[in-house]
Formats: sequence, C-alpha cells, structure tokens
Amino acid sequence: MAEALRLEGLVKDYGEAVRTRVLHGVDLTVRQGEFTALIGPSGSGKSTLLNLIGLLDRPTAGRVVVAGQDTGLLDDDGLTGCRGRGIGFVFQFHHLLPEFSALENVMMPMMAAQRRQTPEMAASAARLLGDVGLGAFLQRRAPLLSGGQQQRVAIARALSMNPGLVLADEPTGNLDTASADEIFALLRRFNRQAGTTFLVVTHDPRLAARCDRIIELVDGRITSDRPNHREGT
Repeated sequence: MAEALRLEGLVKDYGEAVRTRVLHGVDLTVRQGEFTALIGPSGSGKSTLLNLIGLLDRPTAGRVVVAGQDTGLLDDDGLTGCRGRGIGFVFQFHHLLPEFSALENVMMPMMAAQRRQTPEMAASAARLLGDVGLGAFLQRRAPLLSGGQQQRVAIARALSMNPGLVLADEPTGNLDTASADEIFALLRRFNRQAGTTFLVVTHDPRLAARCDRIIELVDGRITSDRPNHREGT
C-alpha cells in the first residue's frame, strides 16, 4: 500500500533560554487505509506529535511527509493548502460554531477552500450528515444537538474535503460509553468503506484494542509499534 504519512527523525523543542525537548527523533510510517491508535501517558508528546503531523506546527528537526509531499519544503500558504486538502481533524471537543446549523458547520472547510458557497457544497454536506445519521438535523444549530450528535457533525466536517488522512485527538473522550462506541463505529465505517487513513489518539484501551495497529509514545519516543490482530469489531 502507498504511504499516507512518513515521519523521519522528528524532533520538537520548546523554549528559548531553556530548551525542552518533547519529541526525540520519531520515525513512523502509516500506510494508506490503516486505522491506527496512538496511546501513551499524559505528557508523552502525543498532542505535540499530532500538531506536527497536522501541519499546525513545524518540527525543530526531521521531516513530515504527507501523501508523498515533503511538507518541510512548503511555505505557510503551502502548508495551509496541504492541510486543507489532505488532512481532516476530529477533536475531543468538537469546536463547532454555535451560531451556525449542522449543515453550515460541515460546509465551512469547503467554503474556506473556495471562498464562496455553492449548491454543490450544500448537497455534499447534507449527504455526509446523512451518512453519520443526522439527515433530519441539517438546520439544527450546534448547541441544540446532544454531545454525540455534535461529534457526528464534527466527523462529517472532518470528511468534507475527502481527506486521505484523518487525525482524531481523543474523539470519544468527552462522551459516555454508548456514544463513544457509536462514534468509534462511525470512524471505522468510513475507514473501511472509503479507505480513509485514521490516526486516533485515545486513552481508552477498549477502543485501542479495536484498531489495526497500536503505537505507544512514552517521553517523546515510540516505545512500541505493533499490529493488532484482535481488531474487527
């Protein structure tokens, strides 16, 4: 399979007078269509790593290659374009815009990319909301949806640009067990049906155990990277 993501010697330092190294030469390859869990204790560098993969920050050293593109060669506009076209984001807190409807929230990435609104965008957003089980809630504003429903809108928004890679940072961490299982099942369905690559940060061992691969990060280093043959639920 083709590579969706490759990290080479990724280092991230913070601070000026006193430098703190958060990531220590991380090497990682994720193949297209993989559904991978990233686990590790708090403070291990998971969020920092996700920010670098998502092109929200630049590494101190090393390379981030997304779908064959060496992102270190891109300027800020190029990074924004690469991120907008190729990477979707799902967070623990959905970050929906409360004054807009579910449909409008899903349309936002498309409108940002094209700087205008078209009937095709609305049709695509409506189709995605139908896919996540919210076809009857297109015009409902975000605050009037349940937590699980809001996260479904966030998933539809993350998929609106048809990204090859979706980064999910504790996507079920703010939900009850039943809602978490439903959200995880949705991500899994898109992975299997569309071949979308997922990298999911989770503290939930039940969910990690249902992924294809489990990567553990401790103190800014990958300490374990193993296939998971028990997945399939």
